[in-house]
Amino acid sequence: MSPHSVISTARRLVVKVGSSSLTGVDGGIDHGRLVALANALAHKHLDGTQIVLVSSGAIAAGIHPLGLTARPRDLATQQAAASVGQGALLAGYTQAFGRHDITVGQVLLTADDVTRRTHYANARRTLERLLDLGVLPIVNENDTVATSEIRFGDNDRLAALVAHLIDADALVLLSDVDALYDGPPSRPGAQRIPVVRGPQDLVGIEIGGSGSKVGTGGMTTKIEAARIATAAGVVTSVTAADRVIQVLAGEDVGTVFLPIGVRGRSRRLWLEHATTARGRLIIDDGAVTALVQRKKSLLPAGITAVEGSFHDGDPVDVCSPDGTAIARGLVNYSSAELPSLLGRSTRELARELGPEYEREVIHRDDLVVI
Repeated sequence: MSPHSVISTARRLVVKVGSSSLTGVDGGIDHGRLVALANALAHKHLDGTQIVLVSSGAIAAGIHPLGLTARPRDLATQQAAASVGQGALLAGYTQAFGRHDITVGQVLLTADDVTRRTHYANARRTLERLLDLGVLPIVNENDTVATSEIRFGDNDRLAALVAHLIDADALVLLSDVDALYDGPPSRPGAQRIPVVRGPQDLVGIEIGGSGSKVGTGGMTTKIEAARIATAAGVVTSVTAADRVIQVLAGEDVGTVFLPIGVRGRSRRLWLEHATTARGRLIIDDGAVTALVQRKKSLLPAGITAVEGSFHDGDPVDVCSPDGTAIARGLVNYSSAELPSLLGRSTRELARELGPEYEREVIHRDDLVVI
């Protein structure tokens, strides 16, 4: 079986499409492109493949109705455009898939929604149930409420995390670039890279950013998304949206990134890639050993300093004595509570302050070594 043919045999598939692949020359949604994508996915869905579509385009869909000439730069106007555009985008998908008698469901996510334990479980359960019911979920970042601190940043990374969340077999990233090349595609003699088997295959490759006026991604974000997905055992393909039929058929188009990790659900991948630290905890050498080598939880006794302002449940970086981040986790205390607890044992704290203080600062289940 060729690496590309894995896509055609996937039982569960996540497909991401970028804004630039859905918009026309005026910056608004090109319904012809949207319908063509929906038709291709519908045929795959009707063949028995479970598909989750991660679709950009909400902000782009709101550009024209708001009288804007380009994607807004400020967060408030982006949120306004997303608010106007999200409904129009979903209506387009509902109509396009409805022609094939396929029901779609909207799922809007923020990074904050899926890092906390209960929210992560709810997101997974919702997507699983939609798939079981034969619905084709359409996922997007919740741009109308997301702030700069709780954004995924781009839908390539969101798609990789969704693929991991639902234990997908494969991830397809569609954009306006047909593949990864060994240099700028516009450069004469640039060669397509058909297969990437690991990081070593990317050494020396020139990688550019977004060339679109309406998108936020680019090849850099796609390679990062592929790294996240392949680390979770998910084969990943990067190609142009107008080649979606070929890639779904397993033809040799685009670039396929082969898995380097083992499939299986773990919140820790979300914790590492979907969160932004709100603060830092500096720990001593003994605590570093306990976390990294012995896989223990972080206790107050091993913390020497607290930096930043954060609340109970927020993600924080855990740093070695020299300030190097070695782990990230969800903290059980606020930055206001922690300083008085540092260097003390949980037994001592419970005896003095009450049994509720006999708890870890970060439980091992909420901690990922990076």
